[in-house]
Amino acid sequence: MNEEIKILIVEDDNDINNLLKDMLEENRYKVSSAYSGTEALIYLKHEEFHIVLLDLMLPGKNGEEVLKEIQNKYEVPVIIISAKEELGIKPRLLRAGAEDFITKHFDLDEVLARIEVNIRRRKCKSVPIDDNLYKYKEIALNSNTREAFVNDTLITLTLREFEILSLLIKYPNKVFSKDNIFKSV
Repeated sequence: MNEEIKILIVEDDNDINNLLKDMLEENRYKVSSAYSGTEALIYLKHEEFHIVLLDLMLPGKNGEEVLKEIQNKYEVPVIIISAKEELGIKPRLLRAGAEDFITKHFDLDEVLARIEVNIRRRKCKSVPIDDNLYKYKEIALNSNTREAFVNDTLITLTLREFEILSLLIKYPNKVFSKDNIFKSV
């Protein structure tokens, strides 16, 4: 079932890399291992992954540099797995684009659960049918005609309501503050 899910482990500690790889393969995920930030970026350039498990203290490019490059070039969730415990690092990296942060020494079941949550979250994406049509679950939007449908029933919305709904449907996994919404619409 999970064989179509590809996970990249970026961890320079051979024992931890193998531990994660064995656990994921036992759960039928397809796994690739990188041992440096530079090697991880080479993998990402040539293959598509569903999740990246990223250590921060890596040879070559460090994990923060790799995270930044992933955010700029790829659409793949990144789960940080690190022993780094400096003050404020978790919120900083979550704001920089990481989906999650797991502190070493971790529980393998917790790592697996967090991966499963991210996979489930990714399956709930909006689907652009074409450049002007978006669908999310039972909601469909046509940005040309500014029409919204729920279960194929036309819903009357003000222009501002339509813009807010459109923003939320285009980015279903993003959390917006009230300020973000008002600035965006």
